Amino acid sequence: MAYFSNPFRSKNVRSIVKNSSGLNCFEFNLMSKIIAISNQKGGVGKTTTAINLSASLAVSEIQTLLVDMDPQANATSGVGVKKGTFKRSLYHSLVLQEPIGNILLNTELEWLKLAPSDRNLAGAEVELIDLEEREFCLSKLLQGQREMFDYIIIDCPPSLGLLTLNALTAADSILVPIQCEYFALEGVTELWDTLVRIRRSLNPNLSVEGFLLTMFDERTNLANQVVSDLRDFLGAQVFETIIPRNVRLAEAPSYGKPIILYDIKSRGAESYLNLAKEVIENDKKSARQRA
Repeated sequence: MAYFSNPFRSKNVRSIVKNSSGLNCFEFNLMSKIIAISNQKGGVGKTTTAINLSASLAVSEIQTLLVDMDPQANATSGVGVKKGTFKRSLYHSLVLQEPIGNILLNTELEWLKLAPSDRNLAGAEVELIDLEEREFCLSKLLQGQREMFDYIIIDCPPSLGLLTLNALTAADSILVPIQCEYFALEGVTELWDTLVRIRRSLNPNLSVEGFLLTMFDERTNLANQVVSDLRDFLGAQVFETIIPRNVRLAEAPSYGKPIILYDIKSRGAESYLNLAKEVIENDKKSARQRA
């Protein structure tokens, strides 16, 4: 059973969020930002990160939109929206030109909205293939939403197909989850090649939000060695926050809840609240440098 049905409306949990993470509502005066959560490798915690980063921002009263670009629709079900309970999805906006504002759904968190996915989205890659500027369809849809949301988080499929290209073309930055495993560095090298191609041909302004180490098991020497190697290789681009292997974090999707709604006191919840704080602080620092 979940610990809290809706921590956004619980004074106790709001207090926990503020005290544990340093996040505070009404502190933020940043430009709207689109972050794509992407890695060509599957099973690295990509959707888990998209769900829980979005929820951690929203619980601090930051207007957040979660865009589910994966036909598997796990981000959709992961925030409590059951498949088959909605009539229009991102497919209708991308292919049938339905205004994206018409498909947005509410979630349990007042400040978090969802652009849902369903299996129809798998057909979008085929149906869009003959369009000119087909990689820019999502970018055009989201432009009108920048005024409505402080953060737009896109959950990408685990491939470099047309849906992922649309997400990376629309995004201001890419956040890359990396599992703490032996082949992690090999995957990073391939990802760099992809980023170079995206910047050269589609989105020259795409920046790296950061590399997020996930599924970290502090008990193993291998995981600790991978963390050390990745920090040596990528330097300051690696987030200080590390997402641990956590039973409560793994259980939460089966209940259709972000971890902060399922167990606010778990290590997984604490880690994603810290990640949200780090993302915001990095954006503040960048804004000061531009000023």
